[in-house]
Amino acid sequence: MSMIITLDQSTSATKALLFDSSGAVLDKAVREHKQHYPQPGWVEHDAEEIWINTLATVKQLLQRHHNSLDQLVGVSITNQRETVVIFERSSGKPLYPAIVWQCRRSEPVCESLSAAGHDRLIHERSGLKLDPYFSGSKLLWMMDNHPQLRSRLESGEALIGTIDSYLIYRLTQGQVFATDPTNASRTLLYNIHDLQWDEALCSLWQVPMNALPEVRESSAFFGETDFAGIIDKPLPVAGVMGDSQAALFAQQCFAPGDAKATLGTGSSVLLNIGNKPRFSDQGVLTALAWVQDNEPVYAFEGIIINSASTLSWLQTQLGLAQDVAEIAELAAQVSDSGGVYLVPAFSGLGLPHWEPGARAAIVGLSSHSDRRHVSKAALDSIAYQLRDVLDVMQAESGIAMQTLKVDGGPTANQQLMQFTADMIGTDLQVSATPECSALGATMMGLLALKIYPSVTAFSDTGFNKPVLQPRMSETDVNRMLAGWRAAVAQVLTGKKSV
Repeated sequence: MSMIITLDQSTSATKALLFDSSGAVLDKAVREHKQHYPQPGWVEHDAEEIWINTLATVKQLLQRHHNSLDQLVGVSITNQRETVVIFERSSGKPLYPAIVWQCRRSEPVCESLSAAGHDRLIHERSGLKLDPYFSGSKLLWMMDNHPQLRSRLESGEALIGTIDSYLIYRLTQGQVFATDPTNASRTLLYNIHDLQWDEALCSLWQVPMNALPEVRESSAFFGETDFAGIIDKPLPVAGVMGDSQAALFAQQCFAPGDAKATLGTGSSVLLNIGNKPRFSDQGVLTALAWVQDNEPVYAFEGIIINSASTLSWLQTQLGLAQDVAEIAELAAQVSDSGGVYLVPAFSGLGLPHWEPGARAAIVGLSSHSDRRHVSKAALDSIAYQLRDVLDVMQAESGIAMQTLKVDGGPTANQQLMQFTADMIGTDLQVSATPECSALGATMMGLLALKIYPSVTAFSDTGFNKPVLQPRMSETDVNRMLAGWRAAVAQVLTGKKSV
């Protein structure tokens, strides 16, 4: 059976996964990379470390399957989306730390452009908001604060890439500099109508267009790689997709009205809205879900900035537990949070508030509260934020979702999943594989390699567990939601009073 190596380069780690042509995960290797926080609100990654980890995980994976190398047919890539890196054309080496999607250092840049009246242009052309979450303001900040980067970009010595195009450049030894629409459309530089880099947006962000990668469809070919000599026979790179859209594809949300939520460091909720873009004035983003055979598919997207990262914060920053698993164990020891709410605005709040200056708070503590209640409140915040996002997305789209498909690491927590079904008030279908983003990129690779002729050829993979149905009383749901929204209001009021 044919096999594909898929690289899943997420916010916290790099995975190399081995898929067979049915979409089953045969094996994987994982290596975490360091999170750098040089100042409050700043988040960076070392892109060179990410490259080294990519090669290390591939080598580890292939050493375990050295007798099956002749069955390898391709390499696919999925990745954290808005994180951006400037790197040297001649060597591919990064010239500055990658600025991560969570980073808020460019808030003043966005505030200045918003004051100048550019919000409408950006939203109408990119489908996104004028917010530090996306790549454009990060790039302008780097060029303004490090003039040598601007001069090297303008001279052609340096290139701009999201993590997928950076890895493709390194994998192909500089032979291919390309990205796909799902990643290009997260930069605030890409026109989702014309499906190309937008001159007006690039001018606004002062980005030289010759420093940007070629945009190819997700199921296109992106050159060949031997992983810097790890294998003898080069493999085609085919199937490239940003992680959230890849999960939408893997969940086979091919029809308008289909929706999924990927629960990870942050969370992205995507609702398929068909082949024509629609726009919201309530903060819902319009995303390119994918482009296949020159035909775009669009989605409404709701962004939750801090999701599972809240659990990591309790472990690493607050020292509440030895690991994230212990957080879940502590939460399971209590029936509810005892009136405690954790609003995880560590990097601001996304939809429906879009308040970059908001900061996190634990509300409702009493002498009765202990780390179990705080742990439960942290998990509950994932469900509460999903409810807030879904409310505004359903109102803006006019679509009442019957089922929400979910994937990602936190979905293994049965208590959280039932609480989520209760809070959102709709059926919840949990993926049986936590590797939906990697699976979506793999499926695109299978299309590129003609192992599958079209999207309609993907049968039901059987990767979905039984559907969870809401079972909490409406009275209890409304009481808990009222407490959550009061806690959020305190955070927003505190921001306004600063």
